Formats: sequence, structure tokens, C-alpha cells
Amino acid sequence: MTNRIKTDVLIIGAGSGGLSVAAGAVQMGADVTLLEGHKMGGDCLNYGCVPSKALIKTGKTAHAQQHSAQYGVENAAGVVDYAAAKDHVADVISQIAPVDSVERFEGLGVRVIREYGHFISDKEVQAGDTIITARRIVVATGSSPLVPPIPGLKDVPYETNETLFDLREKPEHLIIIGGGPIGIEMAQAHVRMGCKVTVIEGDRALGKDDPELAEVVLQTMRDEGVIFEEGSNAAKISGQAGAITVETKDGRVINGSHLLMAVGRKNNIDRLDLDKAGVETTKAGIKVDDSLRSSNRRVYAIGDVAGGLQFTHVAGYHAGVVIRSILFGLPSKTKLHHIPWVTYAAPELAQVGLTEAQAREEHGEKLEVVRFHYTHNDRAIAERQTKGFIKVMVVKGRPVGASIVGHQAGELITLWSLALVNNMKMSQIAAMVAPYPTISEINKRAAGAYFSPRLFESALVKTVVRAVQRLLP
Repeated sequence: MTNRIKTDVLIIGAGSGGLSVAAGAVQMGADVTLLEGHKMGGDCLNYGCVPSKALIKTGKTAHAQQHSAQYGVENAAGVVDYAAAKDHVADVISQIAPVDSVERFEGLGVRVIREYGHFISDKEVQAGDTIITARRIVVATGSSPLVPPIPGLKDVPYETNETLFDLREKPEHLIIIGGGPIGIEMAQAHVRMGCKVTVIEGDRALGKDDPELAEVVLQTMRDEGVIFEEGSNAAKISGQAGAITVETKDGRVINGSHLLMAVGRKNNIDRLDLDKAGVETTKAGIKVDDSLRSSNRRVYAIGDVAGGLQFTHVAGYHAGVVIRSILFGLPSKTKLHHIPWVTYAAPELAQVGLTEAQAREEHGEKLEVVRFHYTHNDRAIAERQTKGFIKVMVVKGRPVGASIVGHQAGELITLWSLALVNNMKMSQIAAMVAPYPTISEINKRAAGAYFSPRLFESALVKTVVRAVQRLLP
């Protein structure tokens, strides 16, 4: 028997973006229906941000024990129980899961249907035996690991981010295909947990980041034992569980015990039947305008499936944009220039706005680049975290981008996102008072570095100061 439901807002997908829309819309008075055929919380909670950061913490803890003598504490073995580490990961997920649970959202008043949904018309979606007619539909189905058709891969056991966190046996030698953020984070976590790790990257590892800053991270990882095979794609994979061989196109041969595929993501649109709703797609995902509306005026797409930056915080940002449009009928458009991203290696690597290369191409001689190194920050010195630096791209006194590599870079980058979205001046950053001693002083000192030559190397300033000193009583 088919059930029929009418709703104001239908959300397909209970990941970060979908849950944010559901919670916001229902609490502001809309009738909301939410579909999820798999796990509540989506990729971020179950296979992405949360478990990866939990496992990274295990690696950091082991590494800290092995390098504690610099603080006057005897070095220890830092031996990792891999299965226990995965128990830690599972426990972290379980602590966060109630916030994303069916019970919580039903408690808020959301109608939750645990089925996958697919379009049957321009305003109707079927989920199991239920047909939902909605005034507005938000597609928030996210993305999945992209597994390329490498010869031999289908005959060899391999992991993706969706299976890695269930693995209980510590890899003796983990081969990672893909040198993006996922591959880099898992490479360092595993080498610190006592595994041999080789990363194969067809281009340059961390290729989307400023190469000068990326090299600080990569060299740190090399020093810790990670082997990078850059500039060559995997051509053939063979072997069996515990003995896997990857051959590259230029003839390199890498042998390992386990294989992790981390080459990218693909949008989850296959089961949606978008053509029945007149929703256009591209290779990147659902085609949307600046307001995240698709070719069907009733249908919006947010997060990874919208084909832009693939980060959990972007999905949350998108949720706010579409809520304004759907609930209040107000114009609301996305902006990208203030969206930061972070690779949670040690040291962390963070970026917002334009990189130096992008800024030079766009602004030419108008660009000024200011730097400040961690070696001049007293808190970093006290904690022996002096590796890294910040550089800020400035045009006519306003920042247009910031790149940071170093301790807590992910925390520091938020200030520059605030500056970019509010079109702030460097003088406003310089006027901030940061508590001493904190890592956050790096941001203020970077702004100070912009003004230092203007103040301390200016003949006019010195002339004025001397004149004032003669005139003051």
C-alpha cells in the first residue's frame, strides 16, 4: 500500500548539510520530511571527519610518547594496539551520534523516513512505499569514494574511507593511492602507529595547496618515515590479502600488505532519477546557481552533491543559504572567497581565499605578501612547536588570502575567514589584542608585519616623530 505525504520541505540525505536544513527549518515552523536510507550523520560522522580525527589523535599520542624527552620526560615506546585504537574511534562516533539521531530529529518535529528517495516527478519523491509531494526539495546526498578502474584492482582487497575504520588488523605496510588530504592524514596517522606507509600520487601530493607550505608538511612526513612516490599513476594492481603489489606507469613497483584508495570523491546521484524531475547535472554533480537552486526551481542541492568544495563546513554553510531562500523567500547567494580548508596533518596546513600564486595572477604588482614565522612566537617556542609560518596576501590594505602551515593552523585560519567575508582591513587585524602567550598572536604579528616597514622604515614618520618631540613640553 502506498502512503502519500505533503510537506513544505523535503530533504534527501541526513548528512551534515541535510541535518542542518532539517533542524533549522522545523524549528522555524516548516513542515519537514527527511529521508535517509543509510546512516544518520552521513559520511562526516561515520566515515570522514570524526573517525579520521580520532585516529589522528591516536597517532599523535604515540608520537608524543616517542618524542617526550625534549620536555624532560623519558621517551617511551608508544606502542599502539590497533584494534583498541579502532575501539576509540567507534566510541568517539557513538558519543556524537545522538546529536544526529532519528530520535533527536523526531523530537524536534521532523518526519524521518529511513529509506532512499528517488524522484518520480518534478515535485514528487518516492521513498519505499511512501510518495512525498513537497513545495521545496533539498538534495543533500553527499559523495562517496571514487575508485578508478585500475587494472587488477577488482581482484585485490582494498580499503576506502568507508571501510578503513572497521579494519582491526594493523597494516604492516599500507599503500595509499592518492596524495590529497585524506591520503595525507591517514598516511601520517598510520606511520605514527607503527606501520610502513607509501603514498602514490600521480601529480604532486597536496597539489591544491601552496607548494611552499605543503612541502613543510611533506618533509615532516618523510622524516617520520612516509615514502612518497609522486609524479606517476598506478597502472596495475595484483596480489592478495597481506601481499599487494602496485606497479606505476613509469615502472615503479611497490609492495605492501594493505591498500587504501584515496584518489577523490564522486557525487551520490545515481539512485535519484534526477531526469524525472528535470534536474540538470554536470560531471561535478547537480548543476546549481549561486543560490544553490537547480534547473528545477523547486529543487536545491547542497554540500558535496552540489559539485563545489567538498567539506563538511561548506555543507553547513550551504544549509544556511537555502534556509533563508526556502523559508523566507529572500535572495540568498553563496560566496566562496571566505571558505577555509585544513589538512589535519602535523603540522596542520590551512588555506582561505587566494594562494600567493592565485593572488599574483589576479592582482599582479598590487599584491603584497607578508610573513610571520612560528619561531618568533613565544608560546610555540615554549611548546617546541616552531615549525611553520603564515603568509597573508594583501591588496590595498585588505587581505585577499591567507596560508598557514604549523601548530593549530586550522584554528588560526578562522580569523582570516572572518576578515575576508567582512572585507576587513589589515589595520583592524593589527588593532586586535591577543592574549599572551598564545599561538593566536601569530595572526596579529602577521598584520603587524604589514605595517612595520611603513612605520619603522619611513623617513617621513621619523621626521614627524622628531618634530613632535621638539614641540612637546
